Amino acid sequence: METKETVQSKSTKKGGLNAPITIIILILISMGIFYGLFGSTSNFKGGTTDGDPENFMGIIYKGGVIIPFLISFFLMVIVFGIDRFFALNKAAGKGNISKFVDTIRDLVSRNQINEALELCDEQKGSVGNVVKEGLTTYKALSNDNSMNKEQKLIELNKTLEEAMTLEMPALEKNTVIISTIASVGTLIALMGTVIGMIKAFFALGEGGGTPDAAALSVGIAEALINTGMGIGASAIAIIVYNMITSKIDDLTFKIDEVGMSIQQSFASHH
Repeated sequence: METKETVQSKSTKKGGLNAPITIIILILISMGIFYGLFGSTSNFKGGTTDGDPENFMGIIYKGGVIIPFLISFFLMVIVFGIDRFFALNKAAGKGNISKFVDTIRDLVSRNQINEALELCDEQKGSVGNVVKEGLTTYKALSNDNSMNKEQKLIELNKTLEEAMTLEMPALEKNTVIISTIASVGTLIALMGTVIGMIKAFFALGEGGGTPDAAALSVGIAEALINTGMGIGASAIAIIVYNMITSKIDDLTFKIDEVGMSIQQSFASHH
């Protein structure tokens, strides 16, 4: 029988991106995009960033110092989202997962455990790993005379749960980053909004009672740009997070479905 350490080593090999390093790199890239691309003098009238924006990139640049961080949020959602989709496709294994589950259930119902194990080796992935661990325990318990039927069923269920627990971190890795962006994206943008509104109110108080219309509009524009960027980052993060969790839920449902079939088959054949 494979040990728990063996299953755990299989799971950890499915690691994704290193989150701290990736986040730092993406923030630096965002700074480069903000100051190098959006802050290019060609995006402003008069050839200086103090001038009015000529295009959309110049408008975004006027959002101020919070914008690079909001840009990094967009990049993080895209990069970690792509990483998770590749990881989850790998976890699903080769071929059609629904067909794999149906075939395994059919083989187990006919007590053809060796054939089911061979299919797991071909399918691979997280589903195949959990099912294989359950089937390996199934075979071992079939030849074990030291426990009664109830004890064997408890041990089989425990094995399946432990195998699933070891696989889940690999499936869920870095999803917390996306969910955090979905939650705090608008809050970070609100900081930029507040800064912009503060500038607008200072413009109202200057000029001896005559507001500086230009400074006032700049402050309000900065506030609105930050608000829009924050809402956009959070919205995309929510969509990507829900897509990822839906795929994870589908994989766990398939595993639970096969696990139930394995336990039912063991109960009926032993």
